[in-house]
Amino acid sequence: MSRPASYNTKQREAVLSYIASLGGSHVTAAQIAAYFSGGGAHIGRTTIYRHLDKLTESGKIRKYTVDGTSGACFQYIGNTEGCHTHLHLKCEGCGELLHLRCDALDEIQRHISDEHAFQVNSVKTVFYGKCDNCLK
Repeated sequence: MSRPASYNTKQREAVLSYIASLGGSHVTAAQIAAYFSGGGAHIGRTTIYRHLDKLTESGKIRKYTVDGTSGACFQYIGNTEGCHTHLHLKCEGCGELLHLRCDALDEIQRHISDEHAFQVNSVKTVFYGKCDNCLK
């Protein structure tokens, strides 16, 4: 007997609740697994991946695969603006993916659009470098 596609389990709700609690920050499956293994409510990695896939398909979270070498990141999109209005910074040291909101970059995107007839895709635009912690 198969379950309906919209079947919600306590584990799926726990994963969604945790991602939503991060306020739009990106998180990896490994970070989610570490959170649940440390908090007493162990949810296996396979179960986490299955729920991440279903939550992505349902439009509750967004999946980012920034490059071909690091794992995917996930972000709660709920009622937020998502990642359509900012760019990203990817640390080559620790792998953290940060949101970058900057008026100067907004102006650069307008310039590229107006002067070069090219629309920048903010969701996929990533600057690579090292975060402050990795530089120390």
